[in-house]
Amino acid sequence: MDKSIFIGMSGAKQTMLAQQAHANNLANVNTTGFKRDFAQARSMPVFGEHHPTRAYAMTERPGTELRAGALVETGRDLDVAMKGDGWMAIQNDTGEEVFTRAGSLQVDVNGLLRTSSGEMVMGNGGPIALPPYEKLQIGDDGTVSIVPVGGPPNQLANIDRIKLVNPPPEALEKGTDGFMRRKPDAALEGPEPLDANMRLTSGFLESSNVNAVEEMISNLQLSRQFEMQVKIMQTADENSEVTARLLQNL
Repeated sequence: MDKSIFIGMSGAKQTMLAQQAHANNLANVNTTGFKRDFAQARSMPVFGEHHPTRAYAMTERPGTELRAGALVETGRDLDVAMKGDGWMAIQNDTGEEVFTRAGSLQVDVNGLLRTSSGEMVMGNGGPIALPPYEKLQIGDDGTVSIVPVGGPPNQLANIDRIKLVNPPPEALEKGTDGFMRRKPDAALEGPEPLDANMRLTSGFLESSNVNAVEEMISNLQLSRQFEMQVKIMQTADENSEVTARLLQNL
């Protein structure tokens, strides 16, 4: 018997997964530095005896759109945005070096420079630690300078430099934590080298590159596809019941 009900079921399931990807994009439309994920489906042949017209559906995330978002002026000294390409290197909770363009920074009680979500910002020799200061300034090359407590207001002391990197876009993938990292087959031996050509803009943040209207339209289209897959399952179930009744009457 043709198990077409399972074909419809796989289509409905993968359509729901695609909806989740677009819903996640839409939920992060206002998240600083967020990069939207792509979602697409491809057909998978049925193994064993089957009709040639039957194929399962499988949703996959082929990649992430790395296009830069718009710059939003905040005027805050600890807000920075990348100029053009490049990423800021940070350290996640597991000690792994990952990359982000979310430049809303803060200084914790221990003087460590962190992102708004708590990851430590990497410098030339590791996480950046700041002594007590009265004023802080981040240069366009990532240099972090301060006016020490009690020091002359016009005398800046260079403390460290934010590690800016520029790995090839095709070598990057987004992890489940939302940060970018090198793909396993493109990993380097040792940490990512800094790129002295990368530049920052202080007092700005990069917005998400998600187009809310486009994501909403995609979800509506997927909803129609889900309804179609459910109808396929209903039709397959009805055909199975009719076949069973015919066999009973033989």
